[in-house]
Amino acid sequence: MSGSEEKTSRRALSALRHDPLAVTGSLVLLLLVVVGVGGAWLAPSGVNEVDVDRMLQPPSWSHPFGTDELGRDVLSRVLVATRVSLQVGVVSVGIALVAGVTLGLLAGYYRGWLDNLLMRCMDVLFAFPVLLLAVAIVAVLGPGLLTAMIAIGVVYTPIFARVTRSGVLSVREQVFVRAAVSIGASDLRIMRRHVLPNVAAPLIVQTSLSLAFAILSEAALSFLGLGVQPPAPAWGRMLYDGRGFVTEAWWLGVFPGTAIFLTVLAFNLVGDALRDVLDPRQLTIGEARRNAG
Repeated sequence: MSGSEEKTSRRALSALRHDPLAVTGSLVLLLLVVVGVGGAWLAPSGVNEVDVDRMLQPPSWSHPFGTDELGRDVLSRVLVATRVSLQVGVVSVGIALVAGVTLGLLAGYYRGWLDNLLMRCMDVLFAFPVLLLAVAIVAVLGPGLLTAMIAIGVVYTPIFARVTRSGVLSVREQVFVRAAVSIGASDLRIMRRHVLPNVAAPLIVQTSLSLAFAILSEAALSFLGLGVQPPAPAWGRMLYDGRGFVTEAWWLGVFPGTAIFLTVLAFNLVGDALRDVLDPRQLTIGEARRNAG
């Protein structure tokens, strides 16, 4: 890392630490990771422990989030479902990131017919609404956690491909890339050592934002019965199960819905903050304001 890049990184981290919304979002995400890793140990009851004698009990000291229509502890199910949502978000976005970056690098670097072919394929995927395409893929592959992750990864691949391609088109014309070509460096080395690191900033931002939308998509698929299958807990499935008890058991929908809301909000707060600090124009404006103050 050069001196200027290191200085820019320090300025970006400093700006991120001084952003209260970013700090709040980061703390919420840290808490979610802890809950996701230790949810099974933190849960006060078994997630599938049925007790018809305590069905539809409101929140109390013994059951802070109440119980569902089978007498299962809602708090335990919400805690354990955190791991599922985070797992789907990370794996599906990882699939989209790897596939999209690879396609975007090839299209932007080589251009020509390969660029046209790959980007037209991405345009075809872009033509479908995200949820509709995900539902179609899951319907073909069959419902389940694995297919939900694959479907969400496929529908978000065009976004990463487009972001990568736009950055590569700009970077490939820079002097350091031309110098690497002139000394006979291989295309793979140029893309790995010179092109990809210089388009990483927008990819980091896009990854953080896509995690939020991936979790929303997983909740939607589970709500439709195409994601995590019962009796395994999932926030979207819990919303579906609680839709028939809105008036007499409000807690069945409020607590998993709140979990989805907080998770998506935290990812969006961190993503917006990353976009601001990794954008040189925004960073310069922020420094000017601090100096003026």
